[in-house]
Amino acid sequence: MGLCRQYPRRPSFEPDKFVSSLQLANSCPTTSDAHRDSTLRPHAPSGPPYPFPNMSIYRLMTWMNSGSHHKSEAEVLRLVKDVIQADDFNARDLDGFSVRRGLRVLDDSGGNETAIFSNDWLETDVTLNIPTKSTDDPFKPFSIPGFHYRPLVGVIRSAFADIQANAFHLLPFKRLWEDPLDNHQEQIFDELYTSDSWLQAQDDLQRQPREPGCSLERVITGLMFFSDATHLATFRTAKAWPLYLYFGNLTKYARSAPKSGACHLVGFLPSLPDSIKDVLSSLPQISKSGMGALQAHCRRDLFHACWRHLLDADFLDSYRHGIVLLCPDGVLRRVFPRIFTYSADYPEKVLIATIKDMGSCPCPRFLTPKVSFGLLGLFGDMRGHLTNFRTYCLATVTQARGFIYQWGNTVDGSKVQKTLGEGSWVPTVNTFAEKLGPLGFDTFRMLVVDFMHECELGTWKALFIHLIRILYALPGGDRLVATLDSRFRQVPSYGNGVLRQFANNVSEMKRIAARDFEDILQCAMPVFEGLFPEGHDEIIQLLLYRFAQWHALAKLQMHSETTLSVLDETFKRLSRHLRKFWDSTCAAFTTMELPKEKAAHERNAARQRQGLDNPDPGSGGRKAKKFNLNTYKFHAMGDYLLTIRLFGTTDSFTSQIGELVHRALKSLYPLTSKRDTPSQLAKHECCRCVLRQVAEIDRDSYTSEQAPDLPPAGLKEHHYIPTFSRNNPLYIFNFLRDHANDPAVTVNHILYRLRKLDISYCDHAFTDEERNSVIISDNILYSVQMMQVRYTTYDLRCEYDTINPWTHCDVMVLSGETRPKHPYWYAWVLGIYHMDTWLNIEGPTMKHQLEVLNVRWLAPLTDRQSGMSCARLPKVAFVEESDRDAFGFLDPSQVIRSTHLIPAFNCGRGTTSLRHGETFARQCGDLDDWEAYYVGIFVDQDMFMRYTHYGIGHPKVLREMVRECANADLTDSSQPEEDEDRDRDQERDLTSCDGDSERDGGDQDQEDEDRDTECDDDEWLGDDDWEIEDAEVEEDEYMSF
Repeated sequence: MGLCRQYPRRPSFEPDKFVSSLQLANSCPTTSDAHRDSTLRPHAPSGPPYPFPNMSIYRLMTWMNSGSHHKSEAEVLRLVKDVIQADDFNARDLDGFSVRRGLRVLDDSGGNETAIFSNDWLETDVTLNIPTKSTDDPFKPFSIPGFHYRPLVGVIRSAFADIQANAFHLLPFKRLWEDPLDNHQEQIFDELYTSDSWLQAQDDLQRQPREPGCSLERVITGLMFFSDATHLATFRTAKAWPLYLYFGNLTKYARSAPKSGACHLVGFLPSLPDSIKDVLSSLPQISKSGMGALQAHCRRDLFHACWRHLLDADFLDSYRHGIVLLCPDGVLRRVFPRIFTYSADYPEKVLIATIKDMGSCPCPRFLTPKVSFGLLGLFGDMRGHLTNFRTYCLATVTQARGFIYQWGNTVDGSKVQKTLGEGSWVPTVNTFAEKLGPLGFDTFRMLVVDFMHECELGTWKALFIHLIRILYALPGGDRLVATLDSRFRQVPSYGNGVLRQFANNVSEMKRIAARDFEDILQCAMPVFEGLFPEGHDEIIQLLLYRFAQWHALAKLQMHSETTLSVLDETFKRLSRHLRKFWDSTCAAFTTMELPKEKAAHERNAARQRQGLDNPDPGSGGRKAKKFNLNTYKFHAMGDYLLTIRLFGTTDSFTSQIGELVHRALKSLYPLTSKRDTPSQLAKHECCRCVLRQVAEIDRDSYTSEQAPDLPPAGLKEHHYIPTFSRNNPLYIFNFLRDHANDPAVTVNHILYRLRKLDISYCDHAFTDEERNSVIISDNILYSVQMMQVRYTTYDLRCEYDTINPWTHCDVMVLSGETRPKHPYWYAWVLGIYHMDTWLNIEGPTMKHQLEVLNVRWLAPLTDRQSGMSCARLPKVAFVEESDRDAFGFLDPSQVIRSTHLIPAFNCGRGTTSLRHGETFARQCGDLDDWEAYYVGIFVDQDMFMRYTHYGIGHPKVLREMVRECANADLTDSSQPEEDEDRDRDQERDLTSCDGDSERDGGDQDQEDEDRDTECDDDEWLGDDDWEIEDAEVEEDEYMSF
């Protein structure tokens, strides 16, 4: 593949050296501990694993603390198989057994010599000083009990003592790639330990003076924090605010797996109790707005007071001088913790950055005025993302707090605001800047982009909602929206949960999660096509393509210098299309709020009227709603390029990882007594950690004595067809008789495949003698329902697609044309067969097991250009039945992978390619076909990269063909509309943004709606969790999480 590593110096420990080459391509590779020192490696226990008295109790407690808390049929079956039927299970061992005693054993398991388990949770009270606006009594102390946390140094020690530390990368490196197409070399960005920020941190560490008398190797452990409030129950108010810690030394493919054990629960951040309102209301001369500002001030102070406990003296000492730890290879090293990223949604980012929520400068990373957000993607905006970094001034904040606590000024008073100056700063001391700032730490740089909340639940959701508003504004809007919903329901699913079937009305957005919005974006172009008036439809189609292209690029799991350049250019093009959509399409229609938005604002108004003397409900009409481009989430789209260069690809620090961990936390909640929830959750989490470590030690000790792992059967094969299955025999003569007049059955293609002729002989005319030379055992074909196609992804992972003629039957193969205009051919798989054959020719007769696919071919439309140059999806149609190549048989080894074909709804259905009626080629009972299909190139990142020549893991011949086709399309296509937009943007970039500022806040309700969605938890999962539906949560409410 041309990949290599460039280390700053020779590494003393390389974890990938001990990983089997077969496992390196797995989604979550694990290491064997063969490299551990024999004195440090735990031995296989002869009896029950510590701390359990016997195996029966161990297995029962493991069952209780794993799996689902809803003991379903599957859970009971697991109890029977894994516990009761185990060879070492003895019912007499359970005499006198007590669950509480078993849990107590797990809690007290830290003092054994054989295994050390961490249980270092602490509890403390956090005291706030509430300003009173009095010089005599400047503040009232208010104590908030129940901050449960683990010291960070203890978490680091526990992580390095864990067996998972075997896979830690202790020395960063730069990953380089030499492109075999032209032999040029460029840098690759994927993991945190290959990023520019870690390389720079390691270089700074080496320049730092050594500790006196210490010659140990100095290495970095990368800390990646994530925090987000979550509801613990569906119909209760119980909630928690967990703080998670990941170690960037571990590969992201392991960190992203919820059950890998890579997530360390550090603490539960407390929320302001309701009783604080009693204290605030008792203050003299305080207004309603003043109470809200004071409550927000207390909330910020509480957050940073908790972090003062976390960033304690031990952590600061380790930050300066390091911690001497025994590493997995048995070598002592001095480990220096460094905080690289903090993943959070926008409400928490403003807490961390100590800035005003939705102020005049709402960006937590840059000092960019909100009125300039409309210049998205222009030169001035891009320059601001590289120069206008936030810098914290502790002296200014201290002075502002002096006015509040010593001179009795209000927290939002004019004197305080004048002292803080521009930048939307607030009078709260930033703990990160106060404690780590003198050590060179940049508080604002760690606030990485949040792809899930800012894009899928932010910018794309806002655009999608406004497109539905425009449909309602058109004549016959209700019918158009119904057509939209109907089209979405007809989009086929893809893969194993990659793209799910749209069952409900998409326009209503009920129980729609982030992954659903991603699916909607990937299918949006064919579904919206033709629903808008001519002219506007073309603008929207171009916008949807560029948005999906940017989404796919921003979500890549492996970037190169080239793909980052493409990402930058795509962002600029997307920005131009967004402004054109804003200026042209949005201005042409008067859009009103959707029915769900109207219901939401009426409920908000009803709550606000409670307790008022005037119960008048007011006007019940629908409000006007405009598309608002001046929001932080659109502005944040310009940060991705710099963030990926600094910290690696977005999947390494996406908040989706933390949202998935919430599920494990929620599963523990039913095990608690619903009192002092954080303490009990911490206790159960400790139990799970102990059981996981016991299982890993036991498994590791067992596998260390075994022979090297052998590759799974068929792993090196291109595809897998269950040839042992012979349950569905198909007699050839009966099959030919039953389909005598069906064009889907062609005997010559069968003979061609059996003779194994080269593809260049596809027009060979068989003679009767050649036909008679082929012998099929018992004249039987065996039909199977499934085939797996294995492939290497662009980021060098081993994956597979499942082909099923009834559910996922679309496949793609490399074009066989000499000078193709499109790199692929497409086909529907009608049947999967295998047979035993002999070839009766001169020489010894050999038995062959032949696998074939019966397919119906689709061809790209010759009069249509496609690709990134013209922003169009590839469009294909069935080959007409009069063509001799409309049907045929295909060698499974030619299949690259499955593909996603979306009906071209605007073209309708018909019988152009195949006669009307039931046929073997229409296995769902349809009487006609869609006239054309669009190829869903955005269905996943690997599929998208197969339509570019940038895929590092893709074969050279495929990349060459894709590049040649792209160059041909680029020569033939023209983009006058994009050139015109570029000229218009250059003029706008040179002028002031007064025009944009007039539209700032044109849809403040939409901006509030985007913020409200960030309060919901598990937005990516969405199965049994919260609807992202109603914009009802006020600012003070959602921040109280």
